[in-house]
Amino acid sequence: MKIAIVGYGNMGKTYAGSFIHSRFIKADDIFVFSRSIPAEKETFGIPAGNFFTEINPGISEVDIVILSVKPQDFSSVSANLKNFISDKQVLLSVMAGVKIETIEKQLQCSKIVRSMPNIATQIGMGMTVFSASSAIDRKELFIVQNLINTTGKSVYVEEEKLIDAATAVSGSGPAYVFYFMNSMIEAAQQLGFSQSEAELLVNQTFIGAINLQNGSSLSNQEWIAKVASKGGTTEKALEIFSANATEAVIGKAVMAANERALELGS
Repeated sequence: MKIAIVGYGNMGKTYAGSFIHSRFIKADDIFVFSRSIPAEKETFGIPAGNFFTEINPGISEVDIVILSVKPQDFSSVSANLKNFISDKQVLLSVMAGVKIETIEKQLQCSKIVRSMPNIATQIGMGMTVFSASSAIDRKELFIVQNLINTTGKSVYVEEEKLIDAATAVSGSGPAYVFYFMNSMIEAAQQLGFSQSEAELLVNQTFIGAINLQNGSSLSNQEWIAKVASKGGTTEKALEIFSANATEAVIGKAVMAANERALELGS
């Protein structure tokens, strides 16, 4: 199987590295089309001859074309790309906000998978939600999901509108986590810990909590009950969260992110 990556920014490099490190795709079978030739350390062993600064007929020979250009650049890229690809090829888009219908119209192709990865794909711990056009068959969808899973985990959704919802939850989600962590780090420093001590306390607390949750069948509410002894310190903190409607605020924030995702995709 041969893969073409159009656009070699963070996501393009992430996919190239993940495919090769997982041994799912050979370096010789990956072809990259970008504005400039990257430094050797960013090629992951892909031959120098497989890098191109312009779209050329060679792209018509690959099985899957990954669209990882910036959404605002898609129109200009597609004007040239449509001259070299065929309706037999599968297109995997990681462009935020660009709908399947838009890709179909601009590239005159029908086999399209639209995905929403998050930043943790860079370390193989990503979460990707993806949807596909009706022209994609089960075998092709299975192959694409295996490719995506080299960067972490994935969920397939039949309704494309859930891609925008995924943008608000898992796409933007890491920033919400970092925001909460930073607040805890600042509070720890106010209590007397140094910055490095506070960061270690909070980082390890998050890592431990996630691993506890992943390694058991208990719900988040059940874990909260285990930590929050009646009349204890945790209960007092949770009372403050409740009094300030923290749960509702988080919900409103996610909904606002979803509304913005819909606006950007319209």
